[in-house]
Amino acid sequence: MLAIWQRRGIVACLLWPLSVLFGWIVAARQYAFAQGLLPSQSAPVPLIIVGNIQVGGTGKTPTVIALARALHQAGFVPAILSRGYGAHLSAPRAVTSTDHAHDVGDEPLLMAQTLASLAIPVWVYPDRIRTIRALLTAQPNINVLISDDGLQHYRLARKIGRDIEIIVTDPRLTGNGWLLPAGPLRESTNRRRDITLSINTENSISPPIEKTARQTRHFVTTFVLNQAWQLIQPNTHQALTYFTHIPAEKLLAAAGIGHPEKFFAALRQHGIESHTLALPDHFRFTENPFAQSLAQYILITEKDAVKCRHLDDPRIWVVPVNALLDPLLIEHITDHLNRIKNG
Repeated sequence: MLAIWQRRGIVACLLWPLSVLFGWIVAARQYAFAQGLLPSQSAPVPLIIVGNIQVGGTGKTPTVIALARALHQAGFVPAILSRGYGAHLSAPRAVTSTDHAHDVGDEPLLMAQTLASLAIPVWVYPDRIRTIRALLTAQPNINVLISDDGLQHYRLARKIGRDIEIIVTDPRLTGNGWLLPAGPLRESTNRRRDITLSINTENSISPPIEKTARQTRHFVTTFVLNQAWQLIQPNTHQALTYFTHIPAEKLLAAAGIGHPEKFFAALRQHGIESHTLALPDHFRFTENPFAQSLAQYILITEKDAVKCRHLDDPRIWVVPVNALLDPLLIEHITDHLNRIKNG
């Protein structure tokens, strides 16, 4: 579908009537929750929702991690909510660094491991209202919640003027601009939001600013790649410049994320040329996809790394991706939260 969504070709045009129907359904659900025709409930503490209106990965998880770190540094006590895609859950629960991705989901596990040193809790369950209740019962000192995704979870009501909706968008992934199934959009680009974060990559030209209605703030977030670490020996690190000297035929880059090409393009921007292997998003690694590869080095993402630690393969190196948030964005959010706290 990704190729179909890039232009308004014959297939996309044939699917367009379904997109119109999809848009009506989305609008009807929004109206029903807004008017109280369907029950909704707000969080008892300020809520920051970091989501997207495009199918696939736009960089929500690195953004949530960076935002949680920034709020912690600013003196707040944040916690993270996540749906836990593909997880086997019967009730809301906290994620620990020793959990398995199969049980809690790959993105929640990555966040929990990354933020463990700061003791920032990550809780997981599809029903965010139940998750919030359980989390705040267990940890009543939490004073701000960050939801990894959830823009379309309308049962969780947003209080205008208190809660913050952040849309993370990569204009290069907007495609033909149509809603599902004719295009990659879950909602209209005119959807209400408080903040828009456009994704930039290190050493690249800033993406065009997306035109949106009722938009109050716009910021650009840069994603950067850090030095790689070896999967079987996490304390062994290697600068990315090392891999620029490896012949492409001996190097494989693999990614099981929403848009693997973004990872491959970021490596190329660092001068790393390689063969590539695009895996399905949330790939489970129940089998070794590298077993037949003749590559001497394999570069993967952190999201994939939490699911393949059982692969005893010294060729695998993990390349972390960090989001560098605009200091003005952090100032804007912390000022907003402080005004709420001070009444």
